Amino acid sequence: MSRRFPLYAKILLWFFLNLILLAAVFYLLFRAQFRFGLDWLLSDRIETADEIISAELGGEPQSQWNSTLEGIAAGYQNKVRFLAFAGDGRPLAGDLIGLPEEIREQLGRRRGPPPDRMAEETPEPRREPPPAQSPHPPRRFIHTLNPSLYWVVKRTVIKEPDAARPSPLILVAVSETFAGGGLFFDVRPWLGMGAGAILFSVLLWWPLVRDINRSIAQLTTAANKIAEGRFDVRVDQRRRDELGALGQAINQMAARLHDLVSGQKRFLGDVAHELCSPLAKLRVTLGILDQQAGGEQKAYVAGAEEEAAHMAGLVNELLSFSKASLTASNLQLQAVPVLAVAEKAVRRESAPPARIEVAIAADLQAMADPELLGRAVANLLRNAVRYAGEAGPITLSARRLDKCILITVSDCGPGVPAGELARIFDPFYRVDTSRDRATGGTGLGLAIVKTCIESCGGTVTGRNRAPSGLEVTIRLSEASPS
Repeated sequence: MSRRFPLYAKILLWFFLNLILLAAVFYLLFRAQFRFGLDWLLSDRIETADEIISAELGGEPQSQWNSTLEGIAAGYQNKVRFLAFAGDGRPLAGDLIGLPEEIREQLGRRRGPPPDRMAEETPEPRREPPPAQSPHPPRRFIHTLNPSLYWVVKRTVIKEPDAARPSPLILVAVSETFAGGGLFFDVRPWLGMGAGAILFSVLLWWPLVRDINRSIAQLTTAANKIAEGRFDVRVDQRRRDELGALGQAINQMAARLHDLVSGQKRFLGDVAHELCSPLAKLRVTLGILDQQAGGEQKAYVAGAEEEAAHMAGLVNELLSFSKASLTASNLQLQAVPVLAVAEKAVRRESAPPARIEVAIAADLQAMADPELLGRAVANLLRNAVRYAGEAGPITLSARRLDKCILITVSDCGPGVPAGELARIFDPFYRVDTSRDRATGGTGLGLAIVKTCIESCGGTVTGRNRAPSGLEVTIRLSEASPS
């Protein structure tokens, strides 16, 4: 026996594999877009804005810096403001608003040596001092309260036209929103990564989910067929998990039910067959007694003969039910003209005051056994005449639908309670629980219909009509044109 791999373990393994792969992908994308550190959320657009502002301010006099910063802010829908400070924290340009203590502390930290030492030394001019000379990161993202503002402090250098070397410059960007008009935080790459993660997860989980869903659908279909009494259904049981074990259990249950139901029908047939001989002898004896009985005794003999006739009818129904069930595998289906079968059944079952109307095209042919199909249609007409013969016309019709032939018997009677529709084709089941001859037979009529039609490879269903009445529909395969 192959070793089982539990379904829950398979799902958990797939889940953790999904997490590991997503973490690896996010790490690579994260390294590609952000720098690790306290300010990892800042977008790389900060560097681009730094280069643009430094180039703009370095090519014009300081008197025009305010308008330049305002123009650059307009490019971000004025959702961010720019301020410029000298390396020692002196304000140079921008809307000089009140600065919180955290920002003033950042401005008070100067990069490189003090101004007096810078004047004495004559190092070679550099565009950008080495990062090792800075005691703090070149950029800083700060959130202040009262009011809630988001600040970015960026240390850079500026090359003025008349200066011998670049001068240190501190750029400050402030916004009321976390995104800062897309300058601080750009949500679009995150949305792209999120969509990619979802797509990746769908592609990863799709084979497993599809496999599980296919197995569950197969099990559901098999369970529905078993509920309809079709015990020959089988499901694939090659899976090595709980679904495979469930499929094996369903197959065993279907085989067991098939044996039990077949044995029951065979037993009913054997009992009915054994009853035929003594019933025939009993009726012959009653006939002889009727000829020799006196006036008062004839009434008793007539009553006994009536009971014997009723018992004979029940035995015949049992034989029909058993025969239709047990001979299904030996049937040779053939093309049967539906109209001919319907007319024969109408001639046999029509009785006043019931009126049966036939609406069937002459060219309709169904794949069936002529005897079983005729018995099924006759039983449906007999049932309609018995329960709804006086309520209105009974209609026997047929039509073609999707390579199938639908034969329908409908009446105008009281119908069947909605909760009982699913059981009217069960053997010995009757809506009226009394089983006397005044209210009907033994409850085998519709069961014989179902058995006959299923033996022909078809199905039979019933539904209530509006405003009243019952409609029973037989579905059979259409015969191919010769």
